Amino acid sequence: MRQRVFSGMQPTGIVHLGNLMGALTNWAAMQDDHDCIYCVVDLHAITAPFEPEEMRAARTDLAKAIMAVGVDPDRSLLYRQADVPEHVELMWLLGVDATMGPLGRMTQYKEKSDKAGERFGLFAYPLLQAADILIHRVHAVPVGDDQTQHLELTRDIAERFNNRYGETFPIPDRITPPVGARVSSLQDPTAKMSKSDPNPHAMVGVFEDPDAIMKKFKRAVTDSGSEVRYDWDEKPGISNLLEIFSFFDGRSIDDLVAEYGDQMYGHLKVAVGEAVVEGLRPIRERYEALADDEVEEILSSHAARAREMAQSTIEDVKQAMGLA
Repeated sequence: MRQRVFSGMQPTGIVHLGNLMGALTNWAAMQDDHDCIYCVVDLHAITAPFEPEEMRAARTDLAKAIMAVGVDPDRSLLYRQADVPEHVELMWLLGVDATMGPLGRMTQYKEKSDKAGERFGLFAYPLLQAADILIHRVHAVPVGDDQTQHLELTRDIAERFNNRYGETFPIPDRITPPVGARVSSLQDPTAKMSKSDPNPHAMVGVFEDPDAIMKKFKRAVTDSGSEVRYDWDEKPGISNLLEIFSFFDGRSIDDLVAEYGDQMYGHLKVAVGEAVVEGLRPIRERYEALADDEVEEILSSHAARAREMAQSTIEDVKQAMGLA
């Protein structure tokens, strides 16, 4: 039996190499062996300041990007979280038994509340994330290291519900992406590439102008010395470039080190930039070929299917809890 998997992405900022290499490429690859459900998690996105009109456009743009990378709406379910209100309904049903301690210990909550204040949306974020996963009773979730804590909380919530009300949810396993799980900032290779980075040269957008991409790689921070070597402890800048290069070029890191090991850092930066530009070209072309109204139609029809699945889960949850 094919496993059912779920993953989501927020429609905030621009889609960058970290999103592509750490998530979206793997989303497309998983369609071959899994029943995939993917979601534009707009309800999560509004826990940060936003402009309504920008949010409206960003939701469609992200869906286009997901499809351009290779998620096929004929093989996977793709919808907007806000179009399936059962996500929020399940969040409440799960939340009545959740305790304050684990939610307050979430690393993401601690970091964001330090900047934005102790807001309910940030505090309850992991509950909604658990509902996202459990509403479709999925078997596995592809997550990076930064989301492991959230998945563990989801597993705990599902186990607690099953123990109290009867077996209702499968306990979701973690799928670790095989490649590209670690993509660092081009200006600080000790930090993850992020949409929120204030340095415009730190992040490379998937749909960015090719000339701008080349400039960013030429300005990428490297390490002391002149040896091209894969070593995250001593040479994080070069190691980051080698991982990106290997992803887009298709050759192993060992082969790339053998070719560029005795060359100047500048030669490596140019080669990486050229590989990225060429690798992004077909994704850009597919993105530009997608019409907004076509994407909207897909999202709406898929949301209707997602609601049917979600309503079945809600009915079972209510029955288990004595609410139906």
